Amino acid sequence: MAKNTDQEFLEYLVKSIVDHPDDVMVDRKVDEMGVLLSLKVNSQDMGQVVGREGATAKAIRSLLRIVGIKNNARVNLKIEEPEGSTRVPRAPRME
Repeated sequence: MAKNTDQEFLEYLVKSIVDHPDDVMVDRKVDEMGVLLSLKVNSQDMGQVVGREGATAKAIRSLLRIVGIKNNARVNLKIEEPEGSTRVPRAPRME
């Protein structure tokens, strides 16, 4: 992949939507499964990155998939839970 286009794209995209762009860090690893991008953001920005019911994270993953297809690579995104996060795990839905 030419000059880690996927990593640069993810950094640009996330820094554009968060309140603390200096805290955005992207780690890139390549293995037999493809490219894994690990995203770390400020704990106060997690809501903006994940979005309501994960909609923003899903959209970011879709865009990364397109970048990966263009560069003949499978790109996956892992959003790291920041230290001091106040996220409460959802209880399973009873239907």
